[in-house]
Amino acid sequence: MGQILVTGAAGFIGAHVCQALLARGEQVVGLDNLNPYYDPALKHARLQALTGGAPPGAFGFHRVDLADHGAVLDLFAAHPGLDRVVHLGAQAGVRWSLEAPFAYTAANVTGTLAVLEGVRRSEGRIRHLVHASTSSVYGSRTDGAFVEGDRTDRPASLYAATKLGAELMATSYAQLYGLRISGLRFFTVYGPWGRPDMAYWLFTEAMLQGRPIRLFNGGRMRRDFTYVDDVVSGVLAVLDHPPAEPAHRIHNIGNSHPEELLDMVALLEELLGVKAVRELLPMQPGDVPATFADVSAMQRDFGWRPSTDLRTGLGRFVAWWRGHFG
Repeated sequence: MGQILVTGAAGFIGAHVCQALLARGEQVVGLDNLNPYYDPALKHARLQALTGGAPPGAFGFHRVDLADHGAVLDLFAAHPGLDRVVHLGAQAGVRWSLEAPFAYTAANVTGTLAVLEGVRRSEGRIRHLVHASTSSVYGSRTDGAFVEGDRTDRPASLYAATKLGAELMATSYAQLYGLRISGLRFFTVYGPWGRPDMAYWLFTEAMLQGRPIRLFNGGRMRRDFTYVDDVVSGVLAVLDHPPAEPAHRIHNIGNSHPEELLDMVALLEELLGVKAVRELLPMQPGDVPATFADVSAMQRDFGWRPSTDLRTGLGRFVAWWRGHFG
């Protein structure tokens, strides 16, 4: 059995994917730069949970910045046993892309190019690259479910534009070099060990501290909240079934059931036993009014479908929060 490189291994989704791969006996090489976009202590805690629960030698971690293409290529060369890659490392967050645009091109464009080059230079040894994209590439829409073949040439944020650029580079590499690549457009992932910049985390923290929660667009936004375990099962299903021929294919991974932000707040009030103080604000630049995944292609091609409703998923997050933070 070969090794799997997971970029963004200390991140929210990356750590969950590593855990699932280790649980089924895989050898995992983790890469992350542990940047301070949010508190690195949370990233270190995720890594500690991974290394503490993995068999000896099953998980190796390397602190490498994806934007340092030389270091990334050296990592590929130093691990001749790599035969699959799950590229989850990225600079996330729509709003921060307004403040730190070069961080997004460095991680999402240059970083993805470094990974593509590492796969290309493996000369066929790496049989499948799975990379994370985002529902943000669909832009500002309210016209129903987003299908993989829909137009994506109107990104509403720089973050979305950089992820779309990564998709286009993957397409060119698949065609030029005969690579097998799968891109996954994630829809608003949430759950335990999540990211502190996301709404459900920010709301939980503020509500427990008695601070107002900030609801942009008056809270009238709909999101296809997708529980992290459902995302992980989708990633593994795709990873295990590379394209039959060299290609770059795209699939949505979402809950396919958009919920209004105000409904999520009401659930958190119930689960936390705290009434939220609402601060209603206008729409922020780069935000989109709704996300809604059509996942029929995932169901058709891999037999995958989401199984976790928002109440259940938020309940698990709140239980984790109380256990982790007290």
